[in-house]
Amino acid sequence: MTEPNWDLYRSFLAVLREGSLSGAARALGLTQPTIGRHVDALEQALGMSLFTRSQAGFIATDAAHALLPYAETLESASSALLRAASGLGRGENAQLKGSVRVTASEVVSVEVLPPILARLRATHPGITIELAVSNRIENLLRRDADIAVRMQRPEQDVLVARRVGNIDLGFHAHRDYLERHGTPATWQELARHALIGIDRESARTRNIMPLLSALEGGSYAVRSDSDLVHLASIRAGLGIGICQVRLAERDPSLVRVIPGLLTIPLETWLAMHENLRSNPACSAVYTALAAGLEDYINGK
Repeated sequence: MTEPNWDLYRSFLAVLREGSLSGAARALGLTQPTIGRHVDALEQALGMSLFTRSQAGFIATDAAHALLPYAETLESASSALLRAASGLGRGENAQLKGSVRVTASEVVSVEVLPPILARLRATHPGITIELAVSNRIENLLRRDADIAVRMQRPEQDVLVARRVGNIDLGFHAHRDYLERHGTPATWQELARHALIGIDRESARTRNIMPLLSALEGGSYAVRSDSDLVHLASIRAGLGIGICQVRLAERDPSLVRVIPGLLTIPLETWLAMHENLRSNPACSAVYTALAAGLEDYINGK
């Protein structure tokens, strides 16, 4: 078998995602005939059919779905190679340049990281941040991202990991809501309020769910798995919900409710693949994120 080059796999991924040659061509900035030739060449090289052609478009075969994770690994590796090359310095006095891919949860990406990244850009304007916003744990070994902000200790030995502290969670409500409905002082009183809660249990929320079991009889105004929805609902006065204590402290309209009964510490880590230690741009971003997150946790 002749080993296919990366261009064929890239076209294969685009057709799989877009469902047609025309959509893949637009996504990659190539012509439709070129995409078609790439798919044909890959099928010939692998000796299997990857798509069923129909008037409705290209339908992926079982073989295509089986190959998808391997093609995505190639895609991640190719992107990581380009980011690593762009971040290599040209000498001690050279301005740091390059792209660094950072992954973090929704609420951290939207509410916490922007001012940290603004300070980073003021010092290193040549660095571009690719921010992958996801509540999933991205695979740093597969190089889906260069640096990750995680709310649990990384387990892989080949990662450089640094514990930056605990981000505390607590119940909060808008002042307007509490003026209308009163401020609860006990779990029993809290259960009688409109609550903002979690929709489905996941690995990310598993440590919180047992603490909320006492509120199962409560009335929920909103249930969602999105931390941003929780925060927006609290700010809108929909009810009482859980959010980061430091975020709430920035907004004088938000009030901490029953602080003595519940504080949930989220152990916060910064992780990077050890091969990126020598990459100046990655190292600069890692250092800036660590300092910025520690300031945030300490209320600075």
